[in-house]
Amino acid sequence: MPVAINSKISDYFSLVKINHTIFSLPFAFIGFSLALNTDHQDINIRTLLLVLLCVLFARNAAMGFNRYADREIDKKNPRTAMREIPSAIISPKSALLFVIINSILFMFASYLLNFLCFLLSPVALLVVLGYSLTKRFTYLSHLFLGIGLALAPIGAYLAVTARFDLLPLIYSFIVIFWVAGFDILYSLQDMEFDRMEKLNSLPARLGRTNALILSSLFHLIALALVAAGGIIGNFHLLYWTGAAIFAILLCYEHIIVKPTDISRVNLAFATMNGMASVVFACFLIADLFWK
Repeated sequence: MPVAINSKISDYFSLVKINHTIFSLPFAFIGFSLALNTDHQDINIRTLLLVLLCVLFARNAAMGFNRYADREIDKKNPRTAMREIPSAIISPKSALLFVIINSILFMFASYLLNFLCFLLSPVALLVVLGYSLTKRFTYLSHLFLGIGLALAPIGAYLAVTARFDLLPLIYSFIVIFWVAGFDILYSLQDMEFDRMEKLNSLPARLGRTNALILSSLFHLIALALVAAGGIIGNFHLLYWTGAAIFAILLCYEHIIVKPTDISRVNLAFATMNGMASVVFACFLIADLFWK
């Protein structure tokens, strides 16, 4: 592959923070595995690949649109001024074209799954793209981000079964509160900037201490839902082991981020939550299929 093309692909991967797919992808595997287990189906490689493509395309569209919509804000913020659009590595028009292409590919992959997924695909796009505008009018933008990522488990479940069920919905609600909780932590970095620019975030509204309390509350709700999922799903030891590790990692990120010291926010945001999602998914899926 020519160096120039390889470099441009790397630029777009950086634009959408491809490594952050680690937050939603394990929960997509959870939804997919729950569906196989519920309907006693063998794994279908075609369906699995289409689910993975849907996750990739939807996330690319969402993050690309986020960077496009926030390009002027990012230019003013010292923390984000070197992102691809403000630094002219990728033009706004190219970023918007990237969003459109990925949105079309997402809808096409949904069509190949089943009619219900295709029918719901514009709604899913509205949710994941709409999140980028919420900071302009509501302090609850963190929950909207959670809702966007929460489409992964229920979407993967629908891809296999073409129906809604309680258990995958519980895991979608886990994602909502888990993501909202860690997004509040991430937003601590921009609290003063958000206030100056009159952007809505819970840290800007509540201050660090109260924002951290609310983040902890959201994570407690997520853990309560993890317990509810374990009971309703009649899971066994492996599940509860994964749930315990998930809880420990969430607790640890609240220990290392304090109102007086947010220097380890990125460790809490990326590393701890990436590990938490992967470990929890691995133990849950092992519990489903290890007889």
